[in-house]
Amino acid sequence: MPSTLVHVAVGGLVGAALLGRWFDSRSIAVVLVAAAVPDLDSFTSTLLPGSHRALLHTLLLPLVLGAVVLYDTRIREESQIRGRWGFRGVVVAWVAIAALLGGGIFPDLFTNGVNAFYPVHDAFYSVTGKAELSSTRGFVQTFFELQTDSAPPTTENFHYSTAVDPTPGAEPENVERIAPLASSGLELMLVLLGGGVVAGRLLSERWRRSAE
Repeated sequence: MPSTLVHVAVGGLVGAALLGRWFDSRSIAVVLVAAAVPDLDSFTSTLLPGSHRALLHTLLLPLVLGAVVLYDTRIREESQIRGRWGFRGVVVAWVAIAALLGGGIFPDLFTNGVNAFYPVHDAFYSVTGKAELSSTRGFVQTFFELQTDSAPPTTENFHYSTAVDPTPGAEPENVERIAPLASSGLELMLVLLGGGVVAGRLLSERWRRSAE
């Protein structure tokens, strides 16, 4: 499964791409934290079994946060975000939500799966498969299949192993706790690419300010 490092790296790419002239160490820090937030539900699974990849990985979370920011900045008479941090705060808020979705939730959804609509609908879904053009079969994709042989797992019968909660129920004394850093070459590439892009943007912004 993608590690927190991978989530933060992808969030860094989202921030570097979307923050524009508001990119600085404080803004990108907010965005990186937002990308890591969904993984905090790995700590809740010991108290609420099955909540990892559900409680903070639900797609409803960025939807609700987006609605709150939209109300505050476009409908409310006096925006709390704009009043305290100006237009920079509005930009950072939206980019943080994008990083939470694109960096925090999507890597898991497109790898091992998440409880996409928890708690409204308790079911884990995973967007995995392949898409290809075949000379005999035409376009073939296995990402979305309308008919399945079994119902998707739920928080009651499915458990994601984490360093905090490796196995369901009580842990044996000699249980191995694994905190993944990079589980594949692709994940290592994302960590290096995300870290390099963020570091490069910070360095370039520093050079720009010193030249002004």
